[in-house]
Amino acid sequence: MSRATPSLLPLSLALFTLYIVWGSTYFVIRLGVESWPPLLLAGLRFLLAGLLLFIFLRWRGQPLPHRRAAINAGLIGLLLLAIGNGLVTLAEHQQVPSGLAAVMVATVPLFAMCFSRLFGIRTRKIEWLGILVGLAGIILLNSGGHLAGNPQGALLVLTAALSWAFGSVLGSRITLPTGAMAGAIEMIVAGVALLLVSVLSGERLTALPDLQGFLSLGYLMLFGSIIAINAYMYLIRNVTPAVATSYAYVNPVVAVLLGTSFGGEQLTPREWLALAIIIFAVVLVTLGKTLFPTRSSNTAANQKSD
Repeated sequence: MSRATPSLLPLSLALFTLYIVWGSTYFVIRLGVESWPPLLLAGLRFLLAGLLLFIFLRWRGQPLPHRRAAINAGLIGLLLLAIGNGLVTLAEHQQVPSGLAAVMVATVPLFAMCFSRLFGIRTRKIEWLGILVGLAGIILLNSGGHLAGNPQGALLVLTAALSWAFGSVLGSRITLPTGAMAGAIEMIVAGVALLLVSVLSGERLTALPDLQGFLSLGYLMLFGSIIAINAYMYLIRNVTPAVATSYAYVNPVVAVLLGTSFGGEQLTPREWLALAIIIFAVVLVTLGKTLFPTRSSNTAANQKSD
């Protein structure tokens, strides 16, 4: 399928948004959970962002989606946002460094490739190599340093990555609402689910969050959710999948730099090596789609599985 050449300015802004904004959300989450209960923070983030986006889309005249598409979007919202992001927020509340959380989440394309097999999508040899290299990086990351002393936090982030990967693959195989309406419904459903779990788990807001807490919530809601999601949708429509998914190996670098520069986080040499190995593995998997295309008719669906 041919693509019209996108304008350089919006393309650059979209890439900058994904690289910097999504990469910075891990550090901002860490700041937010200092004054917000983790599930409450994540729930408010997605519910408010989803409602604002939904109201804006309806004001612009976008019709309501069919029931089946809306239900599917809700399911994807649970997998990607409620479980995927919610568990990351919980893990950071349990003292998992924001940079290491981002490194673990960077494995999503590797797990997505494994889940793609369930839907009959072929996996290339270079992608299998990337998966094996990535698993080696995960083992190295968890064999020493911060995550070795926090197995519960490591399990939370790993489960989040698995859920995000499965939701990404499933979302490419089912009918979803068109345009940004899918994201709005996903965020609303995820927000409601997270707030419900927050109440049932006994989370309590014992004191009014400070200015840092409210600024963190606002940043995550506006930039990390509404703006970043629409930037990603723009890239998917206008550039190759390899470019659109390149955030997967840029985000952990941004997150680690922010955490070490401003958050007082320190990584061991083992963790730096694991970061490099995992990023290399993600590059193998994402670029393998472009450099070594298959003859399968499922190529388009395969590209969307990231």
